[in-house]
Amino acid sequence: MEISRELARAVDGLTVPAPVTHVYDPLDYARAPHEAYLRRYGGWSDVTLLLGMNPGPFGMAQTGVPFGEIASVRDWMGIVAPVGRPASEHPKRPVLGFDCPRAEVSGARLWGWARERFGDPDAFFERFFVVNYCPLVFMEAGGRNVTPDKLPAATRAELFAPCDLALRHTVEVLKPRAVIGVGAFAERRATEALADTGVKIGRILHPSPASPRANRGWAPAAEADLRAAGIELPPSRPGAGC
Repeated sequence: MEISRELARAVDGLTVPAPVTHVYDPLDYARAPHEAYLRRYGGWSDVTLLLGMNPGPFGMAQTGVPFGEIASVRDWMGIVAPVGRPASEHPKRPVLGFDCPRAEVSGARLWGWARERFGDPDAFFERFFVVNYCPLVFMEAGGRNVTPDKLPAATRAELFAPCDLALRHTVEVLKPRAVIGVGAFAERRATEALADTGVKIGRILHPSPASPRANRGWAPAAEADLRAAGIELPPSRPGAGC
C-alpha cells in the first residue's frame, strides 16, 4: 500500500499537453477499494505478476482495481467500497463507482478467465497478482481514451520514471517468479524497468476488444502464452470454459 501511495503522490500534478484534457487518478479518489484489493489479495509472494498498462474508463477508473470490471470486483472478489470523484471530471466519462452501468470488456475477460479456471479468488491470487504499470487515465476533449504510449516523449519520460520505480519496489516486495506483461506495452516497460533485476519477463495477449485475436478467443490464447513463458497452470475445473 505504501508503494501505491508513493506512486500516487509522485504522479500528482503531472502536466499533460493537448490533446489530453482530463487526467484521472483512481489511486486517489478510489483508494478505498484499491487498498481493499491490496490488503485482501496482495499478501502472497512467489506469484506470477500480471502487469497491465493503465486503468480503463469503465474498469479501474470506477473501482480502483486493475482491470476492475464491476461485477468481477464486487461479486467474485467481494470488494465494495466508497469511490469519490476526480477533481476535474469529463462529462462523457463520469465516475460512478460501483453504480457504473457499463462493463469493461478487458476486465470481464481477464477476471472471467480467472473465475472459470480457478473458481475461488484465493486460488487465483495464490498463483497470480495483477497490477497496472501506470495509474492514470488520460482522455481527450471528446472523451476518447489516450494510452500512455501515445503521450509526448517528454511527458512519457516524466511519467515513466515513478512508474518504473513503483514496479521495481513491487517486485522487491512480492518477489515474483515472473512478470508477465498484459500486452506489448507492459512487456516493454517491464523489460526496461527491471533490466538489471534478473526477473523473468514475458507477455500474454491483451484482452482488449480492439484485438481481433482476443475477440476470437482470448482465454485459450492467453493460456498458450503463459505456458510458452513457462508458467504452470492447474488442470481445468470441470465445466470450465477455457
